[in-house]
Amino acid sequence: MKKATLLISIFLICLTIMPTMAQDTVIREPVWGVWTDPEWLKIDYQRVNVTIDNQIATTNVDMQFTNEGHGLAEGTFLFPLPHEASVNSLVMYIDGQAIESKILPADEAREIYNEIVRQHRDPALLEYVGRNAIQANVFPIPVGEARRIQFTYTQALSADNGLIAYVFPMNANTLSSRSIGEMSIRVEVSGNDPIGAVYSPSHNLGINRESNNQNGFIASWEATNFNEPQDFTLFYGLTNENISVNLLSYIESAGEDGFFMLMVQPPLTLPEGETLPKDVIIILDQSGSMMGDAWAQAQASVEYVLSNLNPEDRFNVVLFNSGVRKYANGLENAGDAQGAIDWVNGQTATGGTNISGALLTALELTDIERPTSLLFLTDGLANEGIVDTPEIIDAVGEESNDNIRIFSFGLGYSVDTFLLDELADSFKGTSAYVRPDQQIDEAVTSLYNKIKSPVLSNVELDFGDAHVELLYPPRLTDLFAGEQITLVGRYRQGVEDLTVTLTGDFRNERQTFTYDDLSLRDNAGGQSFIARLWATRHIGEMLNTIRLRGENDELIESIVALSV
Repeated sequence: MKKATLLISIFLICLTIMPTMAQDTVIREPVWGVWTDPEWLKIDYQRVNVTIDNQIATTNVDMQFTNEGHGLAEGTFLFPLPHEASVNSLVMYIDGQAIESKILPADEAREIYNEIVRQHRDPALLEYVGRNAIQANVFPIPVGEARRIQFTYTQALSADNGLIAYVFPMNANTLSSRSIGEMSIRVEVSGNDPIGAVYSPSHNLGINRESNNQNGFIASWEATNFNEPQDFTLFYGLTNENISVNLLSYIESAGEDGFFMLMVQPPLTLPEGETLPKDVIIILDQSGSMMGDAWAQAQASVEYVLSNLNPEDRFNVVLFNSGVRKYANGLENAGDAQGAIDWVNGQTATGGTNISGALLTALELTDIERPTSLLFLTDGLANEGIVDTPEIIDAVGEESNDNIRIFSFGLGYSVDTFLLDELADSFKGTSAYVRPDQQIDEAVTSLYNKIKSPVLSNVELDFGDAHVELLYPPRLTDLFAGEQITLVGRYRQGVEDLTVTLTGDFRNERQTFTYDDLSLRDNAGGQSFIARLWATRHIGEMLNTIRLRGENDELIESIVALSV
C-alpha cells in the first residue's frame, strides 16, 4: 500500500465563524462507496503528555485505533482547541513508519485528500473546522489493522485569581462511543515563580513535588476502559506579593525581527485600604428567553456582586427587555445594596431585547471622575432599539469615557459574540461565555472576584531602548488583584539589560514600577509558539475589521499569509 503525504488544511479565513464543536463526530455515510460503522473502531490507547514552562503549555496527543469490523473504515474525530492554541504537528504511523505532515491551502488540501480517498491510500487530514476545533480523518483502515496518530498543539495559559488552569477536552476526542482501552495524562510544570496549591476538581491525580524545587511539579492520571465525558482540569497557584513581570522572546534566524510575550502578574490579594474605589453598574437581560433557571441564576449573580462591593464602591442596576429600567436615578452607596437585590429578585423575565437602550442608559449614569465597571449580561441578539452591531458599537463609543470598562457575558448559543467581544476589547474589559449546561452565577462570581480589587488603572508599559510594535492587545486592561495581563508583539532588534517600566493610576496618583535585567534575544532561539500566538492575535484583529467594516483584498491576502 502506498504511503500518502499527510496534510494540514488551515481554515482560518472564516468570515462567519462557526461555533465551537464540542462532541465527537464519526462518519456514518458511505465514503466513496464504502460503508463505515462507527462501532467497528476500537481505541487501543490515548496518551496525553503535557509540558508547561512559564505558562506555555505544549500538549502531545498519541492515540491508536483498530478496525474490528467487517470492511474498510474511516476514522474521523473532532478535537476542540483552546482559545489561541496553535497546532504544531500531525504525524500518522503505518506499520511503525512515521509520515510527517505539511501545510497546504485549504482548497488544495481537501482536493488532494479526496483524491487519495478515491485511490484507497492512507492520508490523515488535520484542519480547522471552526474557531476552536480541528478535525482529523484517516481512510482507509483495513479490517484488523491499526492506525496511530500523534498531534501537538501549544497555548499560553493565563492566570485567573492567582490560579493557572490547564484543560484537556475529554468529551470530544473519541472516534466512537466505545471506551478507550488505556487512557493516561501526564503534566509536567516548571517556571520562574514559586508554585502554591495544586489540585484537580475533575480527576484523582498523583502529585510529585520535590522538596528542593518550589517552582515545579508532575501530575499524572490513568485509567483503563475509559469512557467518561468530563474534561480533565488542573489548577495550580503562583505565590507572589508584588507585581511581577516575565518576558519571553523568540527569533527564528539572527538578524530578523523578533517576537515577544510579556506577562504582568499582580499579587493575589491586597491589604485593606489599598483597593481603588470604583463604580459598578450591572446591565441585565430580562427578556422572555431568560425565563426559568437562567433568570434565577442571573438574580443570584446580581445578589453576589452587590453583596461583595467594597465599602467605598457605588452601584446601580439596569434591566432591559423591550424597554429599559434602572434601579435608581444615580449611583448608590455600597451600604444600600440590599434594596437593589430585593428589587431584582421581585422581577420576572419577559419581552424583547433592547441592548442599545440598556448600554446607553448605563453610560448616562457614569461619573467621569471614578473608575467604572459595566457588567453586561445577555442571552440573545438585539431586536429592539438599534439592532445593527456596528451601529451599536459606534453609539456606545460616542457616549463613553476613558474611565469605563465593559465586562460582557454571553449565555447560550444565540448571542452576538462579535458585539460582546468588541465591547470588551474596546473598553479594556473581558468577555465570557456560558453554555446552557453551565452555571451563570459561577461564571459571574469568578469574573467579579477578578475585577473586585483594582490595583492600577490606565496602565502603560514602556520598553526603554527596545523598538517594539504591533502589540496585542493594542489597549491594556486595568490591573486587578490576581488577574494577569499578557502582551505579545514584535521587536526590531535584541536588547540586553532591558528595563521595562510599568505605570498606572492609584487614587489619583501615578505609580511607577521598574523591572531591570530583562532581555530581548538577538540570536535565533526561544519559544517558537510566541510567534504563532502573535500571528493568531493579528489574524483575529484583521478578521474583526472585516466583520465590522467589510473585506478587502489586502486584508484577505495578509490573513492567508499569516495563516500559512
